[in-house]
Amino acid sequence: MEILWVLIALAMFTMVLLPVLRRRHAGIQQVAPGDPDAADPANYGFARQEELDIRMPGPDGDLLDVLDLVQRTQDYRAASQLLAGTDTDGELRWQRVQAFAGAASLELRQRPGGVSETPGGQWLRVWRAEAPKDAGGSAVHAEFLVQQAWRTATPGTDEFRIIMEEARAACGDAALLAPGDPVPYIIELSVARGLTYSQAEFEKLWLKILDRAPAHMGAHLAALHYWCEKWHGSRALAYAFAEAAAARAPQGSLLAAMPLFAVFEHLPEVNLVSGFYQSEVVTKAVHGALFAVHAARPDDPMLAHVRHLLVFFLVRGERWAEAMNQLVHIDGHVGALPWTLTSDPAADYAVYRALAVAGYEANGGSPATLSH
Repeated sequence: MEILWVLIALAMFTMVLLPVLRRRHAGIQQVAPGDPDAADPANYGFARQEELDIRMPGPDGDLLDVLDLVQRTQDYRAASQLLAGTDTDGELRWQRVQAFAGAASLELRQRPGGVSETPGGQWLRVWRAEAPKDAGGSAVHAEFLVQQAWRTATPGTDEFRIIMEEARAACGDAALLAPGDPVPYIIELSVARGLTYSQAEFEKLWLKILDRAPAHMGAHLAALHYWCEKWHGSRALAYAFAEAAAARAPQGSLLAAMPLFAVFEHLPEVNLVSGFYQSEVVTKAVHGALFAVHAARPDDPMLAHVRHLLVFFLVRGERWAEAMNQLVHIDGHVGALPWTLTSDPAADYAVYRALAVAGYEANGGSPATLSH
């Protein structure tokens, strides 16, 4: 009987202690807005949670204006004109193709259509029907198919493979319409992951991208997924890919931040190691990303992506002032890693932002001491 009472006592002790330990190791806690310990991001001019834009990592006024027009009128021509006027060798075209494809995919999910209802994203279908030789429309269609495969089907199923095979054919069509544009090949990187290209096949595809845009950050991020442990590579291969990209990064390139993305892709699901976010591998990757941010052009379209991921790591590492310095540049938009991996990106971002504010103020910071 005494043994039984001891076991019961141990069980009760564990039930009380375990949540405390989890909170200590997680480092992420949220309190009610009226709580005395609650930080107030509004004091820093930050946007309210319900005002955060989950579509994009940072501002692109031209894209937002066109997206609103296309979705309001269901006329694709403004999107076609915007892409036609966007340089093919930069990051912006890739981001805009993703945004248009994502908008069409989201519309279709919200309005799948029926007997008496036109399905969402009809403007993309009309675009492809009326302008089949439009390189921009062809690229958006290919990306749309890729997003549909990942969102609506399960990898490994016949349905998933059928959609991905269609996407691969669409990538080929888009590449023929714009021979110097790396975007169709960047889209195919996701197809390669989904259809389990061999490493030799993947390398052949990757060389086509390097020939067209060797310093394309978006392409490197897409390729990194293939080399990750959860897909067709390993932690070592992913780290080697990211570190090689950082080593050959030209002056001012954000490729120096690639190791931080590799670290993020291989974070342990349960972290019970004290100080993991202050460890050498994380610290080194964070410093590389901070260096890249400081050296990058202020108008680099990928800059916001790096800043968002830095916020995640800096908050986890309790580097509050540095996190705040990133937040002042990106607040208002949350369409980037790591927030987009959650069901409510705005809420997840808001938790980290509140923690940064609270940590900053607990160490003597205030709106007056924060540089903009």
